[in-house]
Amino acid sequence: MEEDEEDYMSDAFINVQQDVRPGLPMVRHMKEAIKKEEKHKEANQKNRQKSLKEEERERRDTVLKSALGNENKGFALLQKMGYKSGQALGKSGEGIVEPIPLNIKTGRAGLGHEELKKRKAEERLENYRRKIHLKKQADEQAADQFRMRFKSKQEERKIEGDLRKSQRACQQLDAQKGIEVPKEIWYWIEPEQEEEKDEEEGKKDEDEDSDLSVLEKLQILTAYLREEHLYCIWCGTAYEESEDLSSNCPGDSAADHD
Repeated sequence: MEEDEEDYMSDAFINVQQDVRPGLPMVRHMKEAIKKEEKHKEANQKNRQKSLKEEERERRDTVLKSALGNENKGFALLQKMGYKSGQALGKSGEGIVEPIPLNIKTGRAGLGHEELKKRKAEERLENYRRKIHLKKQADEQAADQFRMRFKSKQEERKIEGDLRKSQRACQQLDAQKGIEVPKEIWYWIEPEQEEEKDEEEGKKDEDEDSDLSVLEKLQILTAYLREEHLYCIWCGTAYEESEDLSSNCPGDSAADHD
């Protein structure tokens, strides 16, 4: 008897020691709180009332899923005309089998709103594509204009260089023939330091020179060199006779010598 009492006291003492271990009551309390919360959620889920929209949607889905019965007047008329459930409509059975599906409108927008949105989106896309196309055309046009300006500047510089070359040749060839005064003032290259001339003569010469472009001056001067000195600036040769010039020189322009 005494041994039994000692065993009982020993087990109780061990249980007491297990209950007072650090952190054990807190863990037990947390588990109980979690269980209570889960039970509370289940109760709320069961007791939750459905909204009017949910109830309406459920009723509509239930009705749409169920087939029409004899109580439906339209279906009854079809049966009187020989229609059977699952049969296609039409005299020869070429019609539809299933009813036309309903497209339930849940939003507050008016009829045709989706089509309007789609049309506006397509218009915005088309406008964007048009802008991109116009910008591309403008860029290509600007690039073409730049190339043309660059080419024309190169041609202008080349013409100016040919004119200076012709003026130097004319001055040398005229000097060899003893010509002391050029036929036109611009036939020769003017010296950097000129003697002072009369203002009226200078103004008159300047007005006459401004009437001719650089290309016109080049054409006149090269023609003079060919006729007077049998010389071609592009060949770089003074020919002995006019026949020799006409037979051996490709032409009277830079393009003929390319």
